[in-house]
Amino acid sequence: AKNKRQPYAVNEMSGMQHSAESWGTGRAVARIPRISGGGTARSGQGAFGNMCRKGRMFAPTKIWRKWHRKISVNIRRFAVVSALAATAVPALVMARGHKVTAVPEIPLVLNDDAVHTVR
Repeated sequence: AKNKRQPYAVNEMSGMQHSAESWGTGRAVARIPRISGGGTARSGQGAFGNMCRKGRMFAPTKIWRKWHRKISVNIRRFAVVSALAATAVPALVMARGHKVTAVPEIPLVLNDDAVHTVR
């Protein structure tokens, strides 16, 4: 399941698209950057920080995360033959949710004519 994952990440600019600056010390408020301007409820609100509303997340996700896991060729071959052998065990096939009661034998082997059948 690990090697089927697709990379995802947040936009690196999200939460940082404001002109905000800290008010500094001496105003009895936290030193987080604050939205500049006036005339709107947004001005004076904290910005940029991960603890702020509309701020960026902590450690934004990156696409260069390690998404896949290398596996040796021998282990991969062993996994393929194990999966193929498991198709011959009706109990394992039924545990996967397949309805095999009407199937004449497991594994069911068809000849090439089955490719050309039309529904």
